[in-house]
Amino acid sequence: MAEDGALGDQRRVAEVVQALGRHLGSLQEPGRDARLRALRAIRAEVQERPLSAPVLQEVFAKQLLRPLVRCLVGDPAERCRELAVQLTYHGLSHSVRPAEGLPCLLPALAQRLSPPQGQSQEPCEELRLALIQLLGLVLELCGTALAPYLPEVIHILQATLLDPYPEVKRESCRCAAASARAMPEHFHMHSEFLIKPLMQTVSHQHFRVRVAVIQATGTVIQFGNGKSVDDVLSHLAQRLFDEIPQVRQAVTSVVGEWLLHLRDRYSYFHKLIPLLLSSFTDEMPENKQLAVSYWKRIGLQWEKENEEDLKDKLDFYSAPSHYPEGLVRPELGCRELVTRNLSKILPGLCHDVTDWVEGTRIKASQLLFILLLHAEDHITQHMELLLRTLYRVCLDEENNVVRNCVKAAELIGTFVNPKVSLKLLVSALEKTPMPSYLMILAAVIRGCPRQVLKPHLSYLANTLSQPEICQRSEEIFYMEQLLCCIQAITEVCQEDCKETSLQLMKVLVTIMAIPRAEHLKEKVEESMCSLAQVQHLSGFLDLYKQHIDQLMEWVSVSHDRWNCYSPELLQLDVIATHSGPIIGEALQDFILILKTCLQPTKDPPMRLKLFTILSQLLQKANETINSQGQFLSYFEIVIREILAPNLQWHAGRTAAAIRTTAVSCLWALIYSEMLSPKEIFKLEDALMPQVIATLDEDSKMTRLMACRIVSVILNICGKQFDLDKLNNIYPELLKRLDDAAHDVRLAAAQALTNWFKCIRNDDEKSILKSNIEFLYRELLIHLDDPDQNIQRAVLEVLKEGSVLYPELLVKEIEAVEHKHRTPAYCNQLLQHIQSRGE
Repeated sequence: MAEDGALGDQRRVAEVVQALGRHLGSLQEPGRDARLRALRAIRAEVQERPLSAPVLQEVFAKQLLRPLVRCLVGDPAERCRELAVQLTYHGLSHSVRPAEGLPCLLPALAQRLSPPQGQSQEPCEELRLALIQLLGLVLELCGTALAPYLPEVIHILQATLLDPYPEVKRESCRCAAASARAMPEHFHMHSEFLIKPLMQTVSHQHFRVRVAVIQATGTVIQFGNGKSVDDVLSHLAQRLFDEIPQVRQAVTSVVGEWLLHLRDRYSYFHKLIPLLLSSFTDEMPENKQLAVSYWKRIGLQWEKENEEDLKDKLDFYSAPSHYPEGLVRPELGCRELVTRNLSKILPGLCHDVTDWVEGTRIKASQLLFILLLHAEDHITQHMELLLRTLYRVCLDEENNVVRNCVKAAELIGTFVNPKVSLKLLVSALEKTPMPSYLMILAAVIRGCPRQVLKPHLSYLANTLSQPEICQRSEEIFYMEQLLCCIQAITEVCQEDCKETSLQLMKVLVTIMAIPRAEHLKEKVEESMCSLAQVQHLSGFLDLYKQHIDQLMEWVSVSHDRWNCYSPELLQLDVIATHSGPIIGEALQDFILILKTCLQPTKDPPMRLKLFTILSQLLQKANETINSQGQFLSYFEIVIREILAPNLQWHAGRTAAAIRTTAVSCLWALIYSEMLSPKEIFKLEDALMPQVIATLDEDSKMTRLMACRIVSVILNICGKQFDLDKLNNIYPELLKRLDDAAHDVRLAAAQALTNWFKCIRNDDEKSILKSNIEFLYRELLIHLDDPDQNIQRAVLEVLKEGSVLYPELLVKEIEAVEHKHRTPAYCNQLLQHIQSRGE
């Protein structure tokens, strides 16, 4: 039966050869159509008719291959070359011994795809694609038989990888990978020649080409020369920034396979690990999961390969008692891989995290967090480099970079002993206080376990409350980070903060005292409430109550040397105005500071600030400085030794402003009704001359409050004034009726009303008759004021004054009645006098 089959094949071969004979001769015809007809006829004989593999092998190898190769190499007609390639592909794919055609076929492919200099390449891109696909088929079918022709294959691929047609590039990548798998024993000696064209193509505009190049690169290096890893790493790293997820996925797969199977992988761990771990933060969940899966396999494989070295750790090593919430601890092999290579990875990574390209900085900062999570307590030996880098990076303009580095700093707090980390941080902070140092310190504190941080709490709080730290700068960013440190301490240490509550309170008061930090005040108050809450206090007022004596002692240490730039002045402002009723419990210290600092010889801007504080407190005296009802014990000091000296006239705008605030304080004190008539009368001799003098101030506010003060004093104790004093007061009030300010004129009219009430008997009335007559005359003039409110106020003054000498007033009215623009008011006044007389 076998012999019959062989004889049948031979007869069939003879028939096919006979049929092809006349067609093969036509392939040499000069006419295109004749050659094309011949090729179609050949196709009908060998492709469209069923032929067994032995028959096709015999016909193809001995009769067809060489004519077809001559056609695909030299035929000028594109369609003829195309049919020749198709027939060659069909013959090879169905051939029993395809390797027999290599001596003829490979040189032809090389001539069409990578011709020597001076010869032209195949011009048709579809044909170039068909030829490279033909090469792929050869690689698939022939395997190691291609070894003698490997240089030609490499030479072809060097050219086709740079072909302008994207499909040719992709097919060339598949051929490169196929050649690597087909003959690995020989390929490693030639693989380096493919690296350059691959890397020239890796950034092609078509993402499928980029994917194919990356995959081919992985295979070429996997089966080739491992030293080429160095040549491709930077290109693969760049592809991790690719916008297309499939490209990033290809990089992850290639690097993962290298870490698992590359022969020299141990030499390249420190270069490959960062690439794989960078995919942990890929925006596509599939890519992230792929990287995690590879990393676990790599770690487990490394554990098995190094089981003896890890025996103790596998048997006895326990997990940290405090681990970052929401994070899964990596496998031991993964942690060991990072730990053993961290010293080689960190320097380059720290350089990248400060790169000028934003995307590089973001990727590097994400990778830094992942590496520190793996390194755990081994971070300690790299602290100086890490901190130096974090200090710089925290000033980055990109929020994502800052956020990632702050998370990395929190891991330092988690894994590094505070004795080490705080020593380095505080040392740097004391040397050069910078906001970035405080930002990292706050993050480290947040990462620390409570019990671990507790022994260092006092040291930390004392450091932050040092003037060199908390008063170092008024920069908003600096103060924000200082506040973050306090918030972190409160959040982590909870009830343990009680022993350092005073120091933390000092820092909070200092932050609130910064003039430009208005937007921080609400946050500071929240921090005070948190600090009170962890101590089981009801609110920040209880916090002030707990520390008011120490706080006043703290700010008053050098109060006799204060000026307007003293930070203690601003701190006192916060303590006095923000503590509400608690300041009333420290009145003695507060008054002592005022008495010392408000002397006329002291810095004028400082006095202005203190008077502003005092005025603010006096406006709500019972809720602030008089909350304990003790202010009256000091009122004589306040008036005689603080207010009165500062009401004296001195040249300059600042001096005028001081007089304004002093008058404001006096008015607030009198208006609060804390002082009894007896107490006011007791002090009016020290006050009245200065207040009268301020009626001529340039400041409208000063004049207004001076008029009101005079009016109240006249109303309360004016009847006890001697006549000389009364005689000196009314001309100054009368002048204020000509004041430019409407409010001042009304206040002056009210004061004059009270002045008339101060004349007690007929003796005083007769002595002051001429003064009263002059007053009548002047007031009648002001009855013609353009403002009706002033007219009515003056009318009320005259009505009050008419009680003294009604006949004299009537005479004055009649003398000027015809001159008045508003006779109605004169008539009202006359009617009032008549009704009083009746």
